[in-house]
Amino acid sequence: QVQVVESGGGLVQAGGSLRLSCAASGSIFRINVMGWYRQAPGKQRELVASITSGGSTNYADSVKGRFTISRDNAKNTVYLQMNSLKPEDTAVYYCNVGASGFRSYWGQGTQVTVSS
Repeated sequence: QVQVVESGGGLVQAGGSLRLSCAASGSIFRINVMGWYRQAPGKQRELVASITSGGSTNYADSVKGRFTISRDNAKNTVYLQMNSLKPEDTAVYYCNVGASGFRSYWGQGTQVTVSS
């Protein structure tokens, strides 16, 4: 059984910061890409940032320069440091863990709300 648990969401004023964490546990063999997605009301889920096991990163244009993704391979944990938050960053943020055999696991999501 695999568990993916996010934490760190909350309410913050525009310009503020939050740090999301996501820990994967259970029977996961060889985690490859770990990523953060978000889904705002009435919109499709979109990729925010991803990071490979080797540390290569990819960001959505809308968050470049403001968000930083990182990971601790020993702990099967991925982080998302979010700075200079904007109201349009308000969404449910989901962690995705990609493992060998094209397996993909999702967390339950954590709400991020940015007030203007």
